[in-house]
Amino acid sequence: MVESARRAPGVTVGRGTWVLRAVLCWAGLAGGFAVGVWEGPARGQEDRKGPGRRPQRLALTPEQELELGRQAYRKALQEAGREVLPPDSPEAKRVRRITDRIIKAAQIEPLQREINLRVKDYRFEWEVNVLRDDRRANALCLPGGKMLVYTGILQVARSDDQLATVLSHEMAHALAHHASERVARGKADGVAVLRNKAYDRQQEAEADHIGVFLMTFAGYDPGEAVHFWERMGQAGRDKGRLPEILSDHPSDAQRIRALAKWVPAARAGKKAYDKGRIAPARR
Repeated sequence: MVESARRAPGVTVGRGTWVLRAVLCWAGLAGGFAVGVWEGPARGQEDRKGPGRRPQRLALTPEQELELGRQAYRKALQEAGREVLPPDSPEAKRVRRITDRIIKAAQIEPLQREINLRVKDYRFEWEVNVLRDDRRANALCLPGGKMLVYTGILQVARSDDQLATVLSHEMAHALAHHASERVARGKADGVAVLRNKAYDRQQEAEADHIGVFLMTFAGYDPGEAVHFWERMGQAGRDKGRLPEILSDHPSDAQRIRALAKWVPAARAGKKAYDKGRIAPARR
């Protein structure tokens, strides 16, 4: 997610963050766009294995998750109004071109299996709109695959590889069902956790991990992920505040160390896949 949790006084909160926090609060506190009242984990979702085969409890069924994202997306676009760029604008075309490649990578079964993504029975309605706001270095992906990208991030992500870093990270949140997991955690541990953060640092690190593999399998250079986050951290230090893209994220040093470790593994995985050395799925 993209907004600074450690923002300086007077720094405005990105609307993308507001959208996702609203999704979590609506789902957790008020039934969330008619997804129903909390009655425990969604059937079949109790303590199943999530990304990396870690335990993951989800609150929403696949149908609820999809509808939540749909309705939040419609509301966000209505509020954005004329800030939504035409589909044939250069910015929208660039974002869609990169997004389409990442979507195809996310459908690669050996990659899904290696990450242990829960995609069976889930429907993703991938769609992206670009909003004109050069002050927001911001992007987000709602449950079910609806995405918003602010033009401010296009000025920071100078190359397609760097923009793929951001888009892969955000799409990873949806593929890993992080919003549903946050709702489940909030109901178990108190709703304050939903009001406090969009995603926690474990989920942000996980989105980094998944994202670097997605962008690599989409044909982008994962080394640029390291360079991008280094630049974002430096931009925050230069301005005396964190950019919106660093919301609730791991520290700069943690992130860079982790990404530097994952990049060789992502490259090796893509090379093995291209050469047909990936084991077929078990039947």
